[in-house]
Amino acid sequence: VNQTVNALPWMETNFPERNVSLGLSTAPLDFPINPWDIMLCMSGTVIACENAIVVAIIFYTPTLRTPMFVLVGSLATADLLAGMGLILNFVFQYVLSSETISLITVGFLVASFTASISSLLAITVDRYFSLYNALTYFSEKTLHYVHLMLVSTWGVSLCLGLLPVLGWNCLDDPSLCSIVRPLTRSNVTLLAVSFFIIFILMLTLYFKICKIVCRHAHQIALQQHFFTTSHYVATKKGVATLAIIIGTFGSSWLPFAIYCLVGEREYPSVYTYATLLPATYNSMINPIIYAYRNAEIQRSLYVLFCGCFQSNVATHSRSPSEV
Repeated sequence: VNQTVNALPWMETNFPERNVSLGLSTAPLDFPINPWDIMLCMSGTVIACENAIVVAIIFYTPTLRTPMFVLVGSLATADLLAGMGLILNFVFQYVLSSETISLITVGFLVASFTASISSLLAITVDRYFSLYNALTYFSEKTLHYVHLMLVSTWGVSLCLGLLPVLGWNCLDDPSLCSIVRPLTRSNVTLLAVSFFIIFILMLTLYFKICKIVCRHAHQIALQQHFFTTSHYVATKKGVATLAIIIGTFGSSWLPFAIYCLVGEREYPSVYTYATLLPATYNSMINPIIYAYRNAEIQRSLYVLFCGCFQSNVATHSRSPSEV
């Protein structure tokens, strides 16, 4: 048990007798690597591969330079870094384990996942403005506020990731540790509160987007003097898509964010693993929701893997509200 426990430098491991549940048995382990770490590494590998393709397509496709795709590229880059961070965390735990490396790895993961969540908020803001200011959306002003959101997103994420590296950690005082070592309880609380603020903002914006979509559908129905089945289906599909987006995001991150607030360092680390692993799935689902459903990216994928266009793929890029 001690061999497995000591291989978890970024989890709170000062209470090995409380963490034996990770091995699913109190008997000595024959398997030297923690299964939870393997699952996190596998999750990181899938995340990195998925998002690397998105980043490459957006970077090498000249037509994908609109504000919408810039924000999607920011999200894919953040998730790519998060996936790489999970892989590096696994390697450093079992190959080059040290407190300094653990500190840097955790800071890297904090920055990456913060950038991912913040990019989701930026995409939500962009969707809202694309509907609310549809007539002026395709202007230089839009590009300016997109660049401002990108600078803010990555600036704040970098600062939060540097905090534990610059000294806000519990390496010198284990009593200050949170459920995620070497982050302090106050640091984890700050991250959790920041998540809840972003989540509430996204809920508010998507509710307003839903109202705009329904109002537009109603106006079209009034102009045509009837509400066709296609309009109803399109409106229902749009609302369902919004529900899936916010539902996926909430179900992935809420358990871990709540546990960050209520969990104590004495609790078995299996609880931290069980809430953190689903959170990583959000970065796995993001490219499917925000990238691979887009017609331009689909066509680029066909060119990349098939070398030809598919006739049944639309030749126009959808608006931000449709992505």
